[in-house]
Amino acid sequence: MGVRKRERAEGIKEANKQIAFAKLNNCPTSPRKMRLVADLVRGQKVERALNILRFSSKEASRKLEKLLLSAINNWEQKNAEGDVAEAGLFVQEIRVDGGMMLKRLRPAPQGRAHRIRKRSNHVTIVLGATNNTQATNN
Repeated sequence: MGVRKRERAEGIKEANKQIAFAKLNNCPTSPRKMRLVADLVRGQKVERALNILRFSSKEASRKLEKLLLSAINNWEQKNAEGDVAEAGLFVQEIRVDGGMMLKRLRPAPQGRAHRIRKRSNHVTIVLGATNNTQATNN
């Protein structure tokens, strides 16, 4: 491996230490309902996002809260010496994409049938850290 390639790889590793992510695939909720809750926590600090999700009455907030806790745990495993409160973690990115669709038929009058689409979604949460040491250096 060349020197430039090694330095580039080390730089990418250092940048990836500042972020952590978690994914939830095939969640049986429509993406539209999940996006309503995801929009509430996008860009928020982690503590505030957890409070928003904990006290929201939507069903999707329970699943997002669990996913956010998983992302926080992933960050703690990457940064063993780091503390969540000191790192200033925030929800850098949250994506809700459409997933698999179950197609069902519902009987309708006069021998017809209506198609019912049971939607699911994929959610990805990316957490970013804003360290105070980096802020003073820049």
